[in-house]
Amino acid sequence: MLRLLPRLLVGALGVLALIGALRIWIDPTVPAVTLGLSPIGGLGLASLRADVGGFFGGMGGFALAAAVRNDRRLVTVPLVLVSLALAGRLITAGMEGLAPEMVLPMTVEAVLAVLLAVGRRTLGTR
Repeated sequence: MLRLLPRLLVGALGVLALIGALRIWIDPTVPAVTLGLSPIGGLGLASLRADVGGFFGGMGGFALAAAVRNDRRLVTVPLVLVSLALAGRLITAGMEGLAPEMVLPMTVEAVLAVLLAVGRRTLGTR
């Protein structure tokens, strides 16, 4: 059971990230405001769909595939993506100061990085 839990959590993360990507691809304005972003014109909307939607889509797709296939190698992609996102926030906090609204996303990314690292360690290989 303990080995099944990380697989289920990685799969749930994958589904939630894919739902987030779909929300961004369908109507990027609402998630953009939640993320502190402001789409300006067609380029802004396209950038949100491509960059943010692509991030969540890639992370979700690989996390879900890792859980379904029980293949820890596939967890590497979302682990690297979340770690890079957290690194970007840490760089911002170091250079600009830590704004209170940055704490929650950083906490979520840190927890996800730990979850994905556990998944990377415990899922099977093929």
